[in-house]
Amino acid sequence: MVNYLVFSALALYILLLVIFTNVVKSKGDNNAFFRAGRKSPWLLVAFGMIGASISGVSLVSVPGWVGTSGMTYFQMCLGFLAGYVVIAFVLLPLYYRLRLTSIYSYLAQRFGRRSHLTGACFFLLSKLTGAAARLYLTCVVLHEMAISPLGLPFWFTVGIVLMAIFLYTRGGGIENIVRTDALQTFCLLLATFCIIWVVSAQMNLSPSGIAETIAQSPMGRMFCWEPSNTQFFLRQFINGMFITIVMNGLDQDMMQKNLTCTSLRNAQKNMCLYGVCILPVNLLFLVIGVLLYTFAQQQGIAVPDAGDRLLPMLVRSGALGTIVVFPFTIGITAAALSSADSAMTSLTTSICVDILRVEREGFDPKRALHIRHCVHASVALAFALCIILFYVAGSGTIIDTIYRLAGYTYGPLLGLFCFGLFTHRRIIDKAVPYIAITSPIVCALLDYLAPVLWNYHFSYELLLLNAFFTFSALLCFSKSNKMVD
Repeated sequence: MVNYLVFSALALYILLLVIFTNVVKSKGDNNAFFRAGRKSPWLLVAFGMIGASISGVSLVSVPGWVGTSGMTYFQMCLGFLAGYVVIAFVLLPLYYRLRLTSIYSYLAQRFGRRSHLTGACFFLLSKLTGAAARLYLTCVVLHEMAISPLGLPFWFTVGIVLMAIFLYTRGGGIENIVRTDALQTFCLLLATFCIIWVVSAQMNLSPSGIAETIAQSPMGRMFCWEPSNTQFFLRQFINGMFITIVMNGLDQDMMQKNLTCTSLRNAQKNMCLYGVCILPVNLLFLVIGVLLYTFAQQQGIAVPDAGDRLLPMLVRSGALGTIVVFPFTIGITAAALSSADSAMTSLTTSICVDILRVEREGFDPKRALHIRHCVHASVALAFALCIILFYVAGSGTIIDTIYRLAGYTYGPLLGLFCFGLFTHRRIIDKAVPYIAITSPIVCALLDYLAPVLWNYHFSYELLLLNAFFTFSALLCFSKSNKMVD
């Protein structure tokens, strides 16, 4: 019964998206695909970015994290807010002043072509692996709940999801995504409230009862003040701030939406509002986590080792009732598609603009459009291959995996941008690719040796360490003459 409900909800939601994108169909040219004509309403962009940044992972992985870390993830969320302020008032003015389509074009202007390509390639690696990891978990959940009982293989589920994303992003690109993300954010938030309502009803809890349950639960701890603990407040806050700066401010995916706003001031309002809104949304996910673990304990239900599996397991088993199946399916699908569609579009943009340079002066527009279509299809195929690899290799808690991957792949980007923003030195451009590759390798060795030599376990601060190594090496391969902006 559950698998038919999931399949029906998935089909209805994809149909809704197809109808919606046809109603709000854009011109389909490269200007609309890459920049949305720089006419997007900032309020619509801010609302849609909530769904794009959360993804299907947050809906199942953040509640699952509560079992091992309590609600201490909220400390990182506070750091997120500080990171959004830095993006709004440090990075966005730079991007708007230079009128960038791809933010990595800044590296070309500041350092040279090899730095530009290095930044773009590290973004491609970061976004492809991170977005594929997010989408992988959603595909696994949908496959186990709807497709697998029909006797169909996992790659069939991946194909359906990616084909849906490809079809509604192929024509309009970022112009369509700004609108569809708003629709998908609304569906995600509605589903989140429905899940909380269903779980609390199963436990006979009123709103005050929910608050009391959280207060009495050992998982309700939100702040950690022990410096030796990996969940220490200051450690998590700083990690959260810099994770936001790199995964939003130095990420073409998130910045491409901001650069579609009509002005810098509107983009800054969008970023600040979005940063404030993300706090209560993540708090709702943590509340769901405490309620789910408490419910499982009360009902004597065995909790899976991987926290990611808790909510899907309770939905699939019928423990929460069939009424939760529709909102859960709609919520996880909306979050997954909202995150993956913008990732696919930003990857296409970066490859076309940064690597293939289709927007350079004199490039044939018809040929540029054809190249964009081919690249977009290739990106969809790359997504499929990455998801299949994740499925074959298996994985732990996906959100933890994503943040740890970010430490290695976004670290060189953070070092490059910091060097460009906070120094006036010229670097030896041809040395940049070697520096950017060496820094993550050194970090990986330290991550392996630190527990043995110093009894220290690195968390997400590997991102800062990676950026520091990159910055230091750039300093060694730089000249002292000042650069004129």
